[in-house]
Amino acid sequence: MENDTRKMLEALSRGEISVDEALLKLKTKPFEDIGYAKVDTHRAVRQGVAEVIYGAGKTVDQIRGIVKTMQEAGQKTILITRLSKESSYELKKNLEFKYFEEARIGVVGEPAVPSGIGKIVVATGGTSDIPIAEEAAVTAETFGNEVERIYDVGVAGLHRLLSRLDVIMSASVIIAIAGMEGALASVIGGLADCPVIAVPTSVGYGASFNGLSALLSMLNSCASGVSVVNIDNGFGAGYLAHMINHMGRSDS
Repeated sequence: MENDTRKMLEALSRGEISVDEALLKLKTKPFEDIGYAKVDTHRAVRQGVAEVIYGAGKTVDQIRGIVKTMQEAGQKTILITRLSKESSYELKKNLEFKYFEEARIGVVGEPAVPSGIGKIVVATGGTSDIPIAEEAAVTAETFGNEVERIYDVGVAGLHRLLSRLDVIMSASVIIAIAGMEGALASVIGGLADCPVIAVPTSVGYGASFNGLSALLSMLNSCASGVSVVNIDNGFGAGYLAHMINHMGRSDS
């Protein structure tokens, strides 16, 4: 892989290919096949953020092998989502990383320095939504964003949310996380002048159908500027918020 890159750079220096052609080759460079996984080592070049390891369903040895491959390709910071506490203990025996238990995220290396155009606000309807909120918040912080949390501000006590209007109005992106009927996203969407990313959670009683009720409520929001990710997808919301918060930045 390194030899291919060197040849391409040498061709660039000789004027045999243009800068745009070289960049295109970098963006379309093949993955690294390690047998049980095909590691996309050039995703950061194409998308601005490196491949993220989804920890659920993978063995500790598989995760360790993918991390090693990414590090050998020059990746400094690696995010491991949905990583169980038990797997984190095993990984720590020969891998240095920080584990965020509530978010179920492991971070190898140091988080990026905050460089977004503004601040990402993560809000939850209730305390039970915090694990998903932390997944979103830690994801956004790792990718290089300033994050402010406002938790347990659901519509059952609307005054709690209204007491934080200054935070809501100062955000560049807001992630609204709620279960039950998922009304928080619509309320915030009606107050904020920035994009709102709604995350339905599987929190709720029987008729919430494990988050389906909140999902449908958020999809049917009458507030403009509200987008919706999948049930319990805190990572997806944090990733999208990062992309919005870095729009127009050449170094993102």
